[in-house]
Amino acid sequence: MIIRPRRLRQNETIRNMIAETAVNSASLVYPMFVVEGEGVKEEIPSMPGQFRFSIDELLKEVATFSEIGLKSVLLFGIPDHKDEMASAAYDDDGVVQRAVRALKANFPDLYVITDVCLCEYMSHGHCGVIKDNDVDNDPTLELLAKTALSHAVAGADMVAPSDMMDGRVAAIREKLDEAGFTNTPIMAYSAKYASAFYGPFRDAADSAPHFGNRKTYQMDVRNSREALHEVELDIEEGADIVMVKPGLAFLDVLRQTAEISNVPVAVYNVSGEYAMVKAAAQNGWIDENAIIRESLIAFKRAGADIIITYHAKEALEKGLVG
Repeated sequence: MIIRPRRLRQNETIRNMIAETAVNSASLVYPMFVVEGEGVKEEIPSMPGQFRFSIDELLKEVATFSEIGLKSVLLFGIPDHKDEMASAAYDDDGVVQRAVRALKANFPDLYVITDVCLCEYMSHGHCGVIKDNDVDNDPTLELLAKTALSHAVAGADMVAPSDMMDGRVAAIREKLDEAGFTNTPIMAYSAKYASAFYGPFRDAADSAPHFGNRKTYQMDVRNSREALHEVELDIEEGADIVMVKPGLAFLDVLRQTAEISNVPVAVYNVSGEYAMVKAAAQNGWIDENAIIRESLIAFKRAGADIIITYHAKEALEKGLVG
């Protein structure tokens, strides 16, 4: 035999030398949940190792990031008050707005991304204004745009609409530009599926819908061409980054998105994926560190530029990236 691929697998040095895929700290974004109150650091039962933080505790947690090289967070707010117009979502004194101001005042180099959705703030748990037992798309756009602007005013570096309303990227871009925030980028949840992998998140954010489901606005898990259509529409409307969510069960969609997109591509390694790894590890069924590393590499190999993952902190602490 002349051709022997195993020649380049003989030791770790040569394997590292020719590795096609690498994950670095700059590509990781850590999702965090912020709540009202003081002194709150409450572990989420279905997501071991993840917490709901009050703003003071959030600052303590973020203070540890410089030691491990974590540079970016994605903030989700959990308000005390909910109503049918999600008024706490765009309140200048809302929990996310105050958290953003505190983070940027204390950690000016931290890159703060805010999730723009209404489900955590709506009394009914859906992602928009309800009419005839369904989310009414166009009236919801104004609330989303107001929310994104309030985040930008507070100091958010980037806004990330996750609602899956038609036209929301254009509505947010117009609102931001009118207010002078032309340099605030939008990371759109472009291909967000109506997935069973979100269960633990809905516990964490108290955002489960009180009736029906989200299948009239989130995508059908059976479709991939439709996902590419959504990605193309978001880019046309001004999205600076597009996202595929969930991650592991939709690596094919992630690959297809990376192939057609002329903007950076993000992937969300969601709560259910995280919880399954944690549960299996707690039972001693898997090598947790190896699984985390392999999953992150899979996202990069499939074409992700940015990985949003609850594993971000531990991956850096344990040296699982690189």
